[in-house]
Amino acid sequence: MEFNHADLFEGVADALPERLALVVGDDRLTFAELDAHANRLAHYLTDTGVQPGQHVGIQLYNGVEYIATVLAALKIRAVPINVNYRYVESELLYLYRDSDMVALVYDVEFDDRVAATAPKAPALRHFLAVGGPTTVPGAVAYEDALAGQSATRGFPERSGEDTYVIYTGGTTGMPKGVMWGMEDLFFAFANPYVETPKKPEDVIAQASVSGPLVMMPVAPLMHGAAQMGTFIGWWGGATIVYVRKFDAAGVWRTIEREKVNSLTITGDAMAMPMADELARARDSYELSSLLAYVSTGAILTGAVRDRIQELLPNVIIMDRFGSTESGSTAEAVSGSSPEKGLRFAPDVANVTVLDDDLQPVKPGSGVIGQVARTGFIARGYYNDPDKTERTFPVVDGVRWLLTGDIATVESDGTIAVYGRGSQAINTGGEKVFPEEVEAVLKGHPGVYDAVVTGIPDERFGFRVAAVVQLYDDGTPVEELDRHCRTQLSGYKVPRTYAFVAEMRRSPAGKADYRWAKEVAEEAAQA
Repeated sequence: MEFNHADLFEGVADALPERLALVVGDDRLTFAELDAHANRLAHYLTDTGVQPGQHVGIQLYNGVEYIATVLAALKIRAVPINVNYRYVESELLYLYRDSDMVALVYDVEFDDRVAATAPKAPALRHFLAVGGPTTVPGAVAYEDALAGQSATRGFPERSGEDTYVIYTGGTTGMPKGVMWGMEDLFFAFANPYVETPKKPEDVIAQASVSGPLVMMPVAPLMHGAAQMGTFIGWWGGATIVYVRKFDAAGVWRTIEREKVNSLTITGDAMAMPMADELARARDSYELSSLLAYVSTGAILTGAVRDRIQELLPNVIIMDRFGSTESGSTAEAVSGSSPEKGLRFAPDVANVTVLDDDLQPVKPGSGVIGQVARTGFIARGYYNDPDKTERTFPVVDGVRWLLTGDIATVESDGTIAVYGRGSQAINTGGEKVFPEEVEAVLKGHPGVYDAVVTGIPDERFGFRVAAVVQLYDDGTPVEELDRHCRTQLSGYKVPRTYAFVAEMRRSPAGKADYRWAKEVAEEAAQA
C-alpha cells in the first residue's frame, strides 16, 4: 500500500465494507458498493483505451458519478480533471485543450456546450453521458458503460508519485491546473487534528476504530476543497454527504435528515444565504447533531461569522487558511476577521512569510512579504513552466511555494494576512486590499454582498470601486460612504459604486473579479 488515494480508499473499503460511505439525495452507497461502482467504471475506461497518466474530465454536478469517476481514474493511474460547470464554450475549449483530456464524463444538462466545443479539442475522444439522452457524437450512456463490467479490482500497482490535478482560478484569468504528487497531496491536506500517520496502513487503522462521523462538504466537487474534504472524511471512516446543487434550505434539510456532524463551506457566499434561511425558519430545522461549521477556501467576514454563531450558539465555527497549491496550512486565531485583521496560526513549521529577497521575515519586524510554504507542496502548473518557475522558486536548495498572500509575521509567530497581492489596488501610491473593504461593506445591515476592485483613474492611477448587492433598494450611496469612513482610511473608501440585482460568483463562492471590474467601469462611465 502507498500514500495513494486509490490505495487508501480501497483499504478503508476493505476495513469498513458495510459502513455508509456516500449519501447524495436518495442515493446511499456503502464503501463496498462505491468501490464496486468505481471498479466497473475503471474497467470501462481501460477498455476504451484510457492509459495511466492520461486525463479524464468531469463536467458534472455533485453526485455518485462524480466521486466514482475520480476514484475510477485514480484506480487505473489516470488523472481526474475537474471542469467548472458554469464555463461557457470559449472557457470550456481552453480547459479541454489545456488539460489534454482524452475522456469526458458529463451531465446531459451541459449537452449543448459539450457538443459545440468537444469537436474542437482533438485529443478528446471518449464521452460518457450522465442523466439521459445526448446529442454528442459517439457518447455512451453512463449506465451502459458500467453494465457488464467487473466489480472486482485487478488494477496495476500504484505509486505515491502518481499525479493528481486540480484546476483552479478563473476569477482574474483562465484556469490553471495545479499538479500534485499523491503522497504530497495526502500530507498537505491531512486532518491537522489527528495524529499524522507514519505509514499508509496507519490510515486504515485510524478509520477502522473511528465512530460513525457524518461530514458534509457543501461546495461543488468541481472545487478542490470538496474533493479534499471528501478524502479527509473517508480517512477518518466518515460518511460523506453532498447536495447536488447548493440551496440553503436544502443544505439545512440534509443536515437534519442525515444528522451531519461537520460541514465545510467556502466563505460568505454560502454562509449568508444559509444564515438568512436559518433566521427565517429557525424552528423548522432540528440541528442538534451539528458540531462544527468550517469555512475553507474563503474567509468569513466578522459580521457573517457572528451571525452564524448567534444562530448556532453550540456549534464550533472555524476558518481554515490555505490554497490549492499549498494544502490546508493554518487556522484563524480568535477574534480574527477581514475587518479587524486576519491572523492565522500555522499548522506546520514549514509555513512562513518570505520578504522581497525570499528570506524569512523576522517575527515582530513588521516587514511585509508573501506567505510561503515548503515541504508538502504542489509540483507546479500543468502546461505552464513559466508560472511554475515564478511561483515555486528554489532558494538555497529549498523549494518554496509563494501563495500570493501579502502578510507579515507577528511577534507571537502568528501570520497577519492583508490580502491577495494579485487583487491589491494601487491608488495614488497607497495599497488597498479588497478583502478589507468588502468585509466593512458587508458589515452594513443593508448590504447582502459586495466585491471590491480597482478601475482606472486619471489622477490616482486606480480608484477603489465596489459592486454591491443590497437587501433592498433603500440604502443610499451616502450612507454606505459614511459607514465605510467610520472604519476605513479615506483612500480605502470606494469612490465608485455599482449596484446589481445578483452578485456573480463561482459555484464555490469565489468572487468573479473580471466581471466586477467590467460592471464597475460601466458604472463609472455612466
